[in-house]
Amino acid sequence: MAGTGGSASSNLSPAPKILLAKPGLISAGKFNRGGGNGGADEDSTALRSRLPSVGSLNLLSESWDFQRDRFLPFLTDNTDFTVVGVIGPTGVGKSTILNEIYCYDSSSPGMLPPFGVESEETRSMAKHLTVGIEPRISSERIILLDTQPVFSPSVLAEMIRPDGSSTVSVISGESLSAELAHEMMTIQLGVLLASICHIVIVASEGVHDSSMWRLMSTVDLLKHGIPDPSSATLSTVSFGKENINKPLESGDEYIASPIFVHTRLRDRDITPCNFVQMKKVLSRCFKGTSFVRSKGQDATKDGRSSDVAFEACSNSDIDLKLFLIPSQGKDDSSKPQYESYASALWKLRDQVLSMNAPSFTRTVSERDWLKNSAKIWELVKNSPIISEYCRTLQSAGLYRK
Repeated sequence: MAGTGGSASSNLSPAPKILLAKPGLISAGKFNRGGGNGGADEDSTALRSRLPSVGSLNLLSESWDFQRDRFLPFLTDNTDFTVVGVIGPTGVGKSTILNEIYCYDSSSPGMLPPFGVESEETRSMAKHLTVGIEPRISSERIILLDTQPVFSPSVLAEMIRPDGSSTVSVISGESLSAELAHEMMTIQLGVLLASICHIVIVASEGVHDSSMWRLMSTVDLLKHGIPDPSSATLSTVSFGKENINKPLESGDEYIASPIFVHTRLRDRDITPCNFVQMKKVLSRCFKGTSFVRSKGQDATKDGRSSDVAFEACSNSDIDLKLFLIPSQGKDDSSKPQYESYASALWKLRDQVLSMNAPSFTRTVSERDWLKNSAKIWELVKNSPIISEYCRTLQSAGLYRK
């Protein structure tokens, strides 16, 4: 019996050793890289500790100056990347749209958290969440730029002094009222995005709000002499008083491709007939602008539209991208819809990822793109065309002095 017990013991003893050894080998070799429990967490923590905090990544300071050094450590010398920006008023879902493109993965070390989205508390207090320009970069090397809301009363309230003047100097050497400065901030953001992005998502709420269409028409009107971030002209630009007002050569001009998105729509507003009518009005509004490209110039990579049924109804030769996003319904809603909220977001994301956006004139790396974007921001702030437009608005009596 003793022999039997000893034999059984000798047969069973190797099994626990093998079972206990495997996790140890995996932990030490693959995850811990040197042994010890929690090595993966330590490596991830060490990587994140070398990067700036998320709260300090804003590309624009409170004084409306460009801050490139904070986001620069996240960029590389890679030249195959896409820049996507978004602009729109408060509460239209700008951050939500970018989060859909961002595809945040918490298990990916060094990946920044998603953009903050508006909460019920923020909405009830009539505040805005995004300030300046918040950047992110995805694992697919897509640089995403989330901007503060335009036409926002809460932004205006934060920059107005008791005497009505602006606390922010948006145009060099100009003292403006808060209302006019707020208007010029909106235009400057639009011009910057149109200059440094490949794709600009223009978000509006409802089907009757055309304020963003008018804004982008103004951006097209005032964006002259502003090159793209790869332009060789930027290396010779001097920001002295004698050179800052000299416009650049028109051959260096560049403009991003817009995608017009209308959110929070009712089910009856997103019918195929309404879509076709909005597409026709959009085409007429931007006919003759720099945003218009032929379908051959700016088609999706697979040569097909994201919504064949709707596109087949349109007879327009102007290929401007338009997306209608329904309101986000409750999970238990059984009401029939032309398209669900999630499906519409997925189609928009697929359009952005597959879009053959305009290219910069020259090859440029991610890091050089950011450095040159800072120079472009100075050109925008000191643009003689934008300054003249500002003086015209002021002299017209539309804003108090």
